[in-house]
Amino acid sequence: MMQHAPSGGLIERLKMVLDHYRELGFDPPPVRSGRAGRAPARTPAIKVEKKEVHRLFTLEDLRQEIGDCRRCKLHQGRKHLVFGEGAPDASLVFVGEGPGRDEDLTGRPFVGAAGELLTRIIAAMGLTREEVYICNIVKCRPPRNRDPEKDEVEACLPFLKRQLRILRPKVICVLGRVAGCSLLGGAFKISVDRGRWFDFEGIPLMPTYHPAFLLRNQSAKRQVWEDVQKIMGRLGLEVKRHD
Repeated sequence: MMQHAPSGGLIERLKMVLDHYRELGFDPPPVRSGRAGRAPARTPAIKVEKKEVHRLFTLEDLRQEIGDCRRCKLHQGRKHLVFGEGAPDASLVFVGEGPGRDEDLTGRPFVGAAGELLTRIIAAMGLTREEVYICNIVKCRPPRNRDPEKDEVEACLPFLKRQLRILRPKVICVLGRVAGCSLLGGAFKISVDRGRWFDFEGIPLMPTYHPAFLLRNQSAKRQVWEDVQKIMGRLGLEVKRHD
């Protein structure tokens, strides 16, 4: 009987399961092909609870797993955890630094002055907020809007990575230095690396300046628009003149 190769969707789900268990400290060895006449060597089985596997596959399940998060000290001053919002099948995901005051009050990402500017950028691309997905490196507001500290990023980053694996967008746009360093490593420099294509687990990633930076530095808007045009080209969107 002819055996069919696993579907792309099944392979993707298996990869997500393996990535999840590697984050938990498990690293199962690869299956090795057996010699002629012998059965292939068997990989030691990992017992996986069905409910744990299911949590990997939807944003709603991931949100439930995070729960009333107290994994780092940022929970002490928050009013709302800001998980993220947008289309679960979005082709484009924006990743910022962390919630500010307005986001903490509402539980929604990018709703303050910087959020209004991001909404205008999205509209200039010919899209709406409902058609993209918006989230942050950390999901609770750092005090006085300071940069998230190393332990705070380390506590939250695994959840963001799982969000991105669930979403599997065509492009990720990281906004600002903190988001860039968190996803690309400490050698990342926003002033040097913005506008360049990077790779995040097989997904094209474009860094650009954070909208909050643009509010303080109007001259950088043209650079951001150049970066946005590259994203539009990758997504197959029509690039129109923008002044």
